[in-house]
Amino acid sequence: MPLLRRIPNTADASRALVLAFCLAAGGVPAFGQLMDNPDWKESDAPPPPAFNMNRLLPVDPPAHMTLRYGIDPASIAVTGDGVVRYVIVASSPHGAVNAFYEGVRCATGEMKTYARYTGDAWHTVSDPDWKRIKDMTSRHTSELASQALCRGQAPRASVDDMVRHLKQPIREVE
Repeated sequence: MPLLRRIPNTADASRALVLAFCLAAGGVPAFGQLMDNPDWKESDAPPPPAFNMNRLLPVDPPAHMTLRYGIDPASIAVTGDGVVRYVIVASSPHGAVNAFYEGVRCATGEMKTYARYTGDAWHTVSDPDWKRIKDMTSRHTSELASQALCRGQAPRASVDDMVRHLKQPIREVE
């Protein structure tokens, strides 16, 4: 506690507590995700991973949606920059299937689409940019982030934890 007594204001004390917690929980990358980090830089996104339609776990869409969404749990990865990347598949009642290779940045509530799959191959999005999840008309990313990928402003503890929340969706107050 002596460290906190020397910090003159509450904001600095809060930052010190978060830093101490993050260092104890596994290091500085988590700290960058919890705090507004102007020096954050996204790592290069790996190529879209293969996905398997037979492994898809449903993402609970809003009731009015006719498209059904599923995520291949084997495609979920969290990189050192704190971005959760995954493949999500959208299917219509008529059998049309599209897949998206996306990333979510829980710290800022943003998402990015890296590539689209239209039945024959992946097509890379040229110059993808981050978009606020709340501003998007499509709600699948918002549902996925709140249902399984994020816990507050950080990714869940592990991919296994994310998969567990996909299989047993529980809305949490965070």
